Amino acid sequence: MRITKIVLVVLAVIVISAVGFVYLAPENAVRLLINMQRAQAGLDRKEVQLAGGLHYVYLEGGKGEPLMLLHGFGANKDNFTPVARYLTTRYRVIIPDHIGFGESAHPVDADYSPPEQAKRLRAFANALGVTSLHIGGNSMGGHIAMTYAALYPEDVKSLWLLDPGGVWSAPKSVAMITYDMTEQNPLLIRKEEDIMTLLQLAMSNPPYIPRPIRNVEARQRIKNYTLEQRIFKEMVADSVEQRINGLTTPALIVWGSEDRLLNVETSKILNRLMPRSQVIVMQHIGHLPMIENPKQSAQDYLNFRATLFP
Repeated sequence: MRITKIVLVVLAVIVISAVGFVYLAPENAVRLLINMQRAQAGLDRKEVQLAGGLHYVYLEGGKGEPLMLLHGFGANKDNFTPVARYLTTRYRVIIPDHIGFGESAHPVDADYSPPEQAKRLRAFANALGVTSLHIGGNSMGGHIAMTYAALYPEDVKSLWLLDPGGVWSAPKSVAMITYDMTEQNPLLIRKEEDIMTLLQLAMSNPPYIPRPIRNVEARQRIKNYTLEQRIFKEMVADSVEQRINGLTTPALIVWGSEDRLLNVETSKILNRLMPRSQVIVMQHIGHLPMIENPKQSAQDYLNFRATLFP
């Protein structure tokens, strides 16, 4: 009985200390959590300076064929950390922060359209000695991934498209209908409270995140608000449909059935445009399959890759 009490007291002290750490030093808590996730996934943080002066920060881990994973609008490289733990055992996984986001360069006067981002990413890949690769992308990252494949079809062996953007002829989503009616962009963060609204919109069942942790992310987004406004306008002004019409790159198109940011019907349009594509609709999943169900997302991708070059 006495031992049980001691154990309970020790556990209580640990829990109280952890809670105190989160509330008193949230930036340090976020950094610790991120580093733990990266270590679990076998990813290391790296940096590279391109010949033109642009600075990329990226995650890399594993061995095998290169697989570049591209995050969406307003996000960063760690959106792919949860799923990467299932992929670094098979592939050389490379996850950059796009120029304009995360820790990579934020040039004020740059062109942030998907074609320009794709051109930069090719220069980034070449700087790492990568000339042939597989590419995956979520949302804006999928938009850029498809553009990369259209611009450099001989470089790209396959595409993994998770709720990708760029198909603006599709039926409007809940978020886009709201945007049209109110002119309030739910993807932009103006104040700390907006981050929770966005999480609830982006995920079918968002996990509990302590407020201090959420606010760390919110403050980073608020700081980047003005630039993100401009990037968003350049992104939605660019349609990928004509660019990929008839593209023969093998593609796995994945969509969350409860995506409220980009309508799931978009997957059918992409499937028609790309003759070597296949579609998986994940039930009870929102806009971020690689976060909401990383294990199943990875397994579906591994199954897809197994069919490419028997």
